[in-house]
Amino acid sequence: MALLSYEFMRRALIAAIFIAGIAPMLGVFLVIRRQSLMADTLSHVSLAGVALGFFLNLNPDLTTLFVVVVAAVILEYLRGLYRSYSEISIAILMAGGLALALVLMSIDGGSNSTSIQSYLFGSIVTITWQQVIVLGGLFAIIGVLFFLFKRPMYVLTFDEDTAHVDGLPTRLMSMFFNVVTGVAIAVMIPIAGALLISAIMVLPASVGMRVGKSFNTVILVSVIVGFIGMLGGLFGSFYLDTPPGATITLVFIAIFLVVNLFLRLVVLNYRKRNLEK
Repeated sequence: MALLSYEFMRRALIAAIFIAGIAPMLGVFLVIRRQSLMADTLSHVSLAGVALGFFLNLNPDLTTLFVVVVAAVILEYLRGLYRSYSEISIAILMAGGLALALVLMSIDGGSNSTSIQSYLFGSIVTITWQQVIVLGGLFAIIGVLFFLFKRPMYVLTFDEDTAHVDGLPTRLMSMFFNVVTGVAIAVMIPIAGALLISAIMVLPASVGMRVGKSFNTVILVSVIVGFIGMLGGLFGSFYLDTPPGATITLVFIAIFLVVNLFLRLVVLNYRKRNLEK
């Protein structure tokens, strides 16, 4: 194919494959735990990390990683304080992160506003080989952690009280999951963009939950959907000359709508046949 003759597209293709594995594995747990907005919250908080990096003349990727990990720990602490109103912690962190980013940008005089905007939308086609290697390492680590801790995380996700009774360190596990999610988001932000990362994590998981009948099937379908959406959006952006992150997100939304429409038609057809009997 013509697009594979370009080195930047080969880098983007490899990165898309890694993201297609990382995002759904974490996204399924986020959706089932009713923490879909956590990805959105941490992605918005990451902007504070980017602004802090430019303000202190440090590598914004490192400051973003630090800020997002701290925010993930705080998020779990606040979730413990407001167990019945977990959305409060999300609102507090999202507002605080955006406010801090705006204040730092204002103090900095807005000289790096263009650079910060690149983190808002990201661009998978501008990824470097170094970022590809980091993504590959993250994919390997999350894959190993997933297979090692799938069973305890499954119990924690569906019934935290039962997990606690079984002797699992629920608070530590939940905080560790938040930190891993935060690290993944911090790594993917320059590629996918802060405004779109949550869609890439949540939408494949949402489709997987609609199609899969078991937890393993949900994970498998989510990864397949992630793979199709990432590659479909990447190819589409190349041939249509549209922003990669936005195109990938629209492909995921299209898949979500088509799958739900198809399942709806199947249900209606099943009911019609039963009525005819």
